[in-house]
Amino acid sequence: MPWLILILSGVLEAVWATALSRSEGFSRLWPSVVFLVALTLSMAGLAWSLKYLPVGTAYAVWVGIGAALTTGWAMSTGAEPFSIVRVLLILGIVGCVAGLKVTS
Repeated sequence: MPWLILILSGVLEAVWATALSRSEGFSRLWPSVVFLVALTLSMAGLAWSLKYLPVGTAYAVWVGIGAALTTGWAMSTGAEPFSIVRVLLILGIVGCVAGLKVTS
């Protein structure tokens, strides 16, 4: 269960990062609300997971999932440029995150 909550918290990290970008400095209401809700749930899930998982591994997994999903979403929506090199680097992050799970 801690791994599932950690993974969901990593997904929510991508949600709040994207919402933060779309809030335009908190000047837009709904992206700001999504940011605050996703941030709160993401941090709560990370905090709960840290009761059961090593901090270094859990934090790396949380950040890795968030970074990979945020970048993937940005490339798929055209907010960031797409390239094969970027995709391969994101897959490297995912591979490292999976490796941390396997070795813990």
